[in-house]
Amino acid sequence: PAKVCWYLPIIPRFKRLFANAHDAKNLSWHSDDRKSDGLLRHPADSPQWKTIDRLYPEFGDEPRNLRLALASDGMNPYGSLSSNHSSWPVLLMIYNLPPWLCILRKYIILCMMIAGPRQPGNDIDVYLTPLIEDLKQLWEEGVDVWDANVQQTFRLRTMVFCTINDFPAYGNLSGYSVKGHHACPICEKNTSFIQLKHGKKTVYTRHRRFLKAFHPYRRLKKAFNGSQENEGPPEPLTGNQVHDRVKDIVTVFGKSQKKTSSPNNMWKKRSIFFDLPYWSDLYVRHCLDVMHVEKNVCDSLIGTLLNIKGKTKDGLKCRQDLVDMGIREQLHPISQGRRTYLPPACHTLSTAEKKSFCQCLRNVKVPQGYSSNIKSLVALNDLKLVGLKSHDCHVLMQQLLPVAIRGILPDKVRVAITRLCFLFNAICSKVINPHQLDDLENEAAIVICQLEMYFPPSFFDIMVHLIVHLVREIRLCGPVFLRWMYPIERYMKVLKGYTKNQYRPEASIVERYVAEEAIEFCSQYMETVEAVGVPKSRHDRTRGGQGTRGFNVVTMSRQDVSQAHLYILNNTQEVVPYIQTHKQYLTSINPKLNMMKLLQEHNRTFMNWFKETIMSDDNASKTLRLLAIG
Repeated sequence: PAKVCWYLPIIPRFKRLFANAHDAKNLSWHSDDRKSDGLLRHPADSPQWKTIDRLYPEFGDEPRNLRLALASDGMNPYGSLSSNHSSWPVLLMIYNLPPWLCILRKYIILCMMIAGPRQPGNDIDVYLTPLIEDLKQLWEEGVDVWDANVQQTFRLRTMVFCTINDFPAYGNLSGYSVKGHHACPICEKNTSFIQLKHGKKTVYTRHRRFLKAFHPYRRLKKAFNGSQENEGPPEPLTGNQVHDRVKDIVTVFGKSQKKTSSPNNMWKKRSIFFDLPYWSDLYVRHCLDVMHVEKNVCDSLIGTLLNIKGKTKDGLKCRQDLVDMGIREQLHPISQGRRTYLPPACHTLSTAEKKSFCQCLRNVKVPQGYSSNIKSLVALNDLKLVGLKSHDCHVLMQQLLPVAIRGILPDKVRVAITRLCFLFNAICSKVINPHQLDDLENEAAIVICQLEMYFPPSFFDIMVHLIVHLVREIRLCGPVFLRWMYPIERYMKVLKGYTKNQYRPEASIVERYVAEEAIEFCSQYMETVEAVGVPKSRHDRTRGGQGTRGFNVVTMSRQDVSQAHLYILNNTQEVVPYIQTHKQYLTSINPKLNMMKLLQEHNRTFMNWFKETIMSDDNASKTLRLLAIG
């Protein structure tokens, strides 16, 4: 059956952005207000941005020309009602804006909705055709746009700076086969792989190639694969080299058609993005998504440490692969009759250590809004973590995991895992010193090599391998916080909420999106109406003196108020003489009262007596009068 695609033209919406004076001013922020101190704070600080300005000076001289990031991923509009429906929105982010506005809902533009129930796969180029035509027009010819900020018309041109996708969508958009022996799109044909005989998996090893030339790890044999490493790192392909490899591929779209691939079987098609004249000049055309890399590495790490069934990378088949590879004899399985004994590895945790790990995470308390409730993720009975979301893995890798493994692993393993966490923490920084990137890149290679020494080969899937390439993309494109999927996933959560017609989910999403965009545009002409998709900071009222969180309104009974008033009076130095006088007065009236009865009578009558005494005394101080009133 034919698929349906909704295309929402982008040119009228760019015109509406510049029609708002405030937005038009923000769209030149990267040129007017950005802090330029040599550090990487924004994509405008990156070599890729500067290279486009140098190669195309007519485009770079106009700061209002737009740099865009294109993102697409599958989502299930039915939530948990159905697990086999995949709708694909195509979104645009605007990099001209300040970093705190780039990721907001108002400035993320839905330009296309590809209907399910199946994902488009490699045929996504067919659906992207109208968008690419508009982008090509906006690059070659441009359109006349009214700038409400400076009150003049100018010629607007745009370009796609990069794409942001998870790894399977990376393959669909780039045309590279991200499965199989050569799954790494940066290493390409130089990808080092091993096909495990028993585990039936393809793993990616020999990360010592990425170390410096004379690093001592290169000479080690027993700790790695039994041989020294003398090769250097593979050289990434340039845009022109990629284009030369794919330009002659004949692509036949349609799932029922027989595919025609390139002779080396790594490139499946010529991506439609090569229709854009500048696409071959970009250093990084498709960004690796740090969010999914971090999540997959965290899942593998937690699953292996806690030996979670179905998620651990260690087991009988893995040990049998060690036998075939002829390495780590101390970990080879031992047959004992009908049973097979697996010697514990250096990363194996005892039951007591697993309890310590889980109890540590269960007792963690974090500030409001920092993360989800970590306690709800820990299953103490089963000694495992359940329901980890992407941001939970992010918090674990950034902060909590080094704390949880203290004292429960051998020093070398614990140090390797901690260094991995520190590496992700450095990669995700919002401000990066480019002079430290060489050390950071070397650190990534060292950490992966250390993990290779301690963890089984099956641990090193393609996601672990991609860690060595993350620093390269920071060097060329700037910080990752504007190039990962977190804002895209949050926005797709909003789009899922637009689904009201279960029979036509994509149509209802588009209809409600268009209605919201029209309302947002109209709100610009109403003084008392706030813009849609620009949330107010929850800290604004706190700075103004009105707390928004951290307090509860409690209504006290009259008895509680009286008891509190009496407590204050009994503990105020100025009231002590009156307390003594009142007790003497009660003793004179009732000489037979014991100490207990005297105290009870004093507590019952003192407040009224004290109030009458103070109000009748013209010389009483203002403080005493306030205490008497309460």
